[in-house]
Amino acid sequence: MSEPALPLIRLRGITKLYGEGATALLALKGVDLDIEAGDFVAIMGPSGSGKSTAMNTLGCLDTPTSGEYLFQGVHVESLSRDQRALLRRQFFGFVFQGFNLLARTSAQENVELPLLYRGESAVARHTAAARALDSVGLKGWEHHMPSELSGGQQQRVAIARAIVTNPAVLLADEPTGNLDTQRSREIMELLWRLNADQGITVLMVTHEPDMAAYARRMVRFVDGLVESDVRNAHPAGLEHPGAALPVAAPVAEVR
Repeated sequence: MSEPALPLIRLRGITKLYGEGATALLALKGVDLDIEAGDFVAIMGPSGSGKSTAMNTLGCLDTPTSGEYLFQGVHVESLSRDQRALLRRQFFGFVFQGFNLLARTSAQENVELPLLYRGESAVARHTAAARALDSVGLKGWEHHMPSELSGGQQQRVAIARAIVTNPAVLLADEPTGNLDTQRSREIMELLWRLNADQGITVLMVTHEPDMAAYARRMVRFVDGLVESDVRNAHPAGLEHPGAALPVAAPVAEVR
């Protein structure tokens, strides 16, 4: 019999130690976690629970002290720094609480940045950025500066920038933390649509239960370990069944 297919992401025995000696902090204490392609996972937990460290590990922004991290079967923990950077650039998109937009750069130019780093042509960048902005409801706002946009619109630009490269995984760190209730719901509905309609795997850190309610799955961290991992039978954004999930490209070439 053939071996069962691996999940998109698999963590086994992941630990993360910061510092040395008496001041050392063990932020992750042996985390096991599987994430399937097309999932929408809310990562929750109190301050100091390890949820942000787990997110940084999942996004290849940090390396574990020990344990195995497999992305599409590739051992990420064994990759070099440059190989991890290539993996991030090819397969991951990031959204942060603070938007992180360039203040003197238009919405379109902000969205084009990841493609500029990839060496895409100007025509390809313009076309992809316009499409991404349209997909987040900002058609017609391409030439506005961040200062001319509301907080919700700025976060939409940040999401467009994160998805312009067609990532397999979108990591969102407190994406509604700087927004009011109405704008927060709009952003969560947008993340839901990206997951349901485009099959993008969404991993979101949040401390807000009403925002986590949009996820298909809730993983709670406490004291550096996964305390609970439950499926949400009725996600808040559920309006229609998700589209067929695309098959992500292989990552073997990052070695």
